[in-house]
Amino acid sequence: MRIELTVNGRPHSADDVWEGESLLYVLRERLGLPGSKNACEQGECGSCTVRMDGDLVCACLVAAGQAEGAEIRTVEGMAEREGQLAPLQAAFVEAGAVQCGFCTPGLLLAAEELLERVPRPGDADIREALSGNLCRCTGYENILDAVRLAASRGQDAPSAPQAPTGGLTPERRP
Repeated sequence: MRIELTVNGRPHSADDVWEGESLLYVLRERLGLPGSKNACEQGECGSCTVRMDGDLVCACLVAAGQAEGAEIRTVEGMAEREGQLAPLQAAFVEAGAVQCGFCTPGLLLAAEELLERVPRPGDADIREALSGNLCRCTGYENILDAVRLAASRGQDAPSAPQAPTGGLTPERRP
């Protein structure tokens, strides 16, 4: 079958898609967008999280045919200009929230969705929003710091990363 969808604001189509093929496979293998990661293939880890028509979904659990006509946003679509990080991405770099990077795309999209709904989230909001994403490297504190940092900056966040802070937000620096 052929599917047509919009990914990161651009129309795409994929031919000869098997009806049981996942959206994750289409994104990574057919469209060349490797940002969403293939980890558990069971919707448990969040590494493949994308936004489909604005909602967070595990792309490994979405059949490609379900994405027909949908608007998909991947981590590759976050940056406002090619080669420049989005403010949330810059906050992740500054706070040291990126380690191996496998979970990062899903965490970024989940945090982005949260900050759109709740511009100034509390810790409970952040933990709840990120609860579907597993990280084996960071211990989560730097990730929480990154979301707090992005939220504290609101719309005025810089798009380019600054020097890493070692996981400390401005409020927690000595």
